[in-house]
Amino acid sequence: IFFFPPGSPYQPVIEALGNYPQKKFYNVSKLGGAKYDTLPYSIRVLFESSIRNCDGFLVKETDAMNILDWKTKQNNVEVPFCPARVVLQDFTGIPAMVDFAAMREAVRNAGGDPMKVNPACPTDLTVDHSLQIDFSKCAIQNAPNPGGGDSQKPMAKLSPLKAQPRKLPCRGQTGCKGPCSAGDSSRNSGQFSAQIENTPILCPFHLQPVPEPETVLKNQEMEFGRNRERLQFFKWSSKVFKNISIIPPETGMAHQVNLEYVSRVVFEVKDFLYPDSVVGTDSHTTMVNGLGILGWGVGGIETEAVMLGMPVTLTLPEVVGCELTGTASPLATSIDIVLSITKHLRQADVAGKFVEFFGSGVSQLSVADRTTIANMCPEYGAILSFFPVDNVTLKHLKHTGFDKAKLEVMEAYLKAVKLFRNDESSSREPEYSQVVQISLSSIIPYVSGPKRSQDRVAVNNMKSDFQACLNEKSGVKGFQIAVEKQNDIVPVQYEGNEYKLSHGCIVIAAVISCTNNCNPSVMLAAGLLAKKAVEAGLVVKPYIRTSLSPGSGMVTHYLSSSGVLPYLSKLGFEVVGYGCSTCVGNTAPLPEAIRNAIKQGDIIACGVLSGTKNFEGRICDCVRANYLASPPLVVAYAIAGTVRIDFETEPLGTGFNGKSIYLRDIWPTRRELHTVEEECVISSMFKELKEKMEKGNKRWNLLEAPESTLFPWDLKSTYIRCPSFFDKLAKEPVSPQPIENAHVLLYLGDSVTTDHISPAGSIARSSAAAKYLTNKGLTPREFNSYGARRGNDAVMTRGTFANIKLLNKFIGKPAPKTIHFPSGQTLDVFEAAELYQKEGIPVIILAGRKYGLGSSRDWAAKGPFLLGVKAVLAESYEKVHKSQLIGIGIAPLQFLPGENPSILGLTGREQFSILFPPELSPGMTLDIKTSTGKVFSVIALFENDMEITLYKYGGSLNFVARRFL
Repeated sequence: IFFFPPGSPYQPVIEALGNYPQKKFYNVSKLGGAKYDTLPYSIRVLFESSIRNCDGFLVKETDAMNILDWKTKQNNVEVPFCPARVVLQDFTGIPAMVDFAAMREAVRNAGGDPMKVNPACPTDLTVDHSLQIDFSKCAIQNAPNPGGGDSQKPMAKLSPLKAQPRKLPCRGQTGCKGPCSAGDSSRNSGQFSAQIENTPILCPFHLQPVPEPETVLKNQEMEFGRNRERLQFFKWSSKVFKNISIIPPETGMAHQVNLEYVSRVVFEVKDFLYPDSVVGTDSHTTMVNGLGILGWGVGGIETEAVMLGMPVTLTLPEVVGCELTGTASPLATSIDIVLSITKHLRQADVAGKFVEFFGSGVSQLSVADRTTIANMCPEYGAILSFFPVDNVTLKHLKHTGFDKAKLEVMEAYLKAVKLFRNDESSSREPEYSQVVQISLSSIIPYVSGPKRSQDRVAVNNMKSDFQACLNEKSGVKGFQIAVEKQNDIVPVQYEGNEYKLSHGCIVIAAVISCTNNCNPSVMLAAGLLAKKAVEAGLVVKPYIRTSLSPGSGMVTHYLSSSGVLPYLSKLGFEVVGYGCSTCVGNTAPLPEAIRNAIKQGDIIACGVLSGTKNFEGRICDCVRANYLASPPLVVAYAIAGTVRIDFETEPLGTGFNGKSIYLRDIWPTRRELHTVEEECVISSMFKELKEKMEKGNKRWNLLEAPESTLFPWDLKSTYIRCPSFFDKLAKEPVSPQPIENAHVLLYLGDSVTTDHISPAGSIARSSAAAKYLTNKGLTPREFNSYGARRGNDAVMTRGTFANIKLLNKFIGKPAPKTIHFPSGQTLDVFEAAELYQKEGIPVIILAGRKYGLGSSRDWAAKGPFLLGVKAVLAESYEKVHKSQLIGIGIAPLQFLPGENPSILGLTGREQFSILFPPELSPGMTLDIKTSTGKVFSVIALFENDMEITLYKYGGSLNFVARRFL
């Protein structure tokens, strides 16, 4: 990491931190004065990084001053950024680690010390993209021998976690008293465990731990078997490389691990403090901005460059300030707020910009709310959505395991560099490119129905809207009930008591396994509401089919550990299982008396559920009106027993002593929710993840891997191969060599994307990669995918330009083919490139406008390089891809304005010679001569000295490798 770059002009601003004199930091606030105070918090992070990493080459003083002058320079200049760390998932991580292993080999061969080759930037690699669903419950139940091996052995019983029958035993769990029968889970038993062992796998009826389901174990077994070579390589990497942490399979997803375990918020290395920041190859990297950590997703080439100690480059962005004001409606859930903010930002045109939140309303959002909003950046197009650290963040970090002393240092540092947001502070707000104002008071809760999920109804209009539906003609909303029958009442006897059914009566209320369950706050809100309702003496009518089907055992766990599950059960919301139920029509039949009464009186009965499907008749054939609602509203409507209620003016029911109880009396406040969420959910989740990280898992711990300094490459391996990027590694750079008599490998049109270039998806049986794997003795079933084989350059090179949608003008139709001109043969692109290399003939690519569009992909540059491509000549480039070409050693050349192959009369069948001068300069023009005698000029798209240096060294990999010689 760059703490004190040689010759840094900013070392004089290094100071001791207040009451912690042993802690040092760059006091960047003193450099900028009033300018710094008006910078958005996210830009202050960029500024601090530029000051700390200023070395006069990769990061210059002018870069730091451009960031400080953000107000006038936004959108006009590019600046380097050195993030504090990198996050990788295994698909993008394996080629990076293979490159580091190959670099060690090359440095040793060139006489250097391979032990010096390590990532320069702390890197966390999570193995989370290898799992495939080979087995499901049905597959295991129905397969004669799903696990392989001895078919005579009896198959283990499935966990009751996934089983539908309610009388399955708890698989011999000693803590589970008695059989798991329906009789033990009656609504009034009240026998529940308040605190249980911290595990996401629970018996849904007795809340006791059960073994992992067989499906999980079998899929994990297949994962380790299929990916053994890759996993052994990762384990070797974790042993021999410094600055790299490998999070093994079965631990968690990259973005969750990033958020819940590896985030620092403030880095402290050798008593030196600086802000946490991150780039990652996972699309959910932006979640960390909810913790006050600047971060966004980039491609494999960029992350590898950062691992090599180089900055990423970005255009100094506009920053849209999103001011949150007012107080959210008491009935508005976190999901209501998140989706409303997302909608506003989508309408505000924030694409390609930073978004930063400020205002009094920010403190009303929990960290879970903030990270959800930050994670939804793709929905509204922003690069990132930043929430500066504040007291809410510190409180959250306390519950995630940060010790008190560390939090005190963190707070002191962030306040010293003015990166701490405080509602009570008198300091002025930053200046923004534009401000979007969102009043939380305007966010009101909705339900959807009665027949379609897109028909939203404000909760405060529910009563009148249902009345309108009764009046309307039959159709998408109407039921066409005659006016004189709209107040009909049908008496019905049920379990010895008489009840009265009328239009709008609720007969089904279900909190089901669906989208609402992904946010703990809405499930906890349902539980807290149930608790207050029971304590107030409210009940749910017994004929209403109530049920609770959580998304996972973890939901059951935090509902239990927070103490609300018994109250949900008391109201009839018992855990019935884990899977899609009510919204797919898997509801138990209504009591016969209720069904008969509904049909007899032609009653418009209602169902309320927290799912996504509510089409007429889908839930139950005699329930014609179905509403989608948040979990707490499902419970509230179940207590009310009807949708024809105005929660503001009408009570839910009568409690103890005949007192009328209104919804506002029992609805949990956001403060209550945040407290329970942090204490019962967050701390539990982080404790479990920490235990997983510290213990690892049995398969990973037992996995054998070499411990040698150099990786022992297996020549027979089809997953891991030493790439040829360093074959010409030398101590000193050479002047750019001329490209003489090059043939055109591909003649492409406009908008060629990285998907057209880079290998992705399954390996087609007729492809060059398939031929290679077949020659290695593999069957098509064993091909796996390009993603899984990204550590094998032979497979990936053969998959480059193998997209069936590739339109090569030499061929005239979409196909991954080209012409080898010396022989005139039409071949796969790889086969033609291989012939050219054997003949010693360089190749180039001709292309139109916007070459390299799409998401950043490392093999979109690496693949062409290994095919022998020396230069790309296009009308224009996608900027990120252009930089990637330079980073791998391919020259990006651009036609002069107004010129293209057609205007110049080029057919692509000519041979091209390109002469580079001994000294390149940014944006200079070069002459190209063709075999037909035509000469024309092009622009060499090197934008700065650093890009020229990288090209001279043969790309960033070779540039860094030479540092170790």
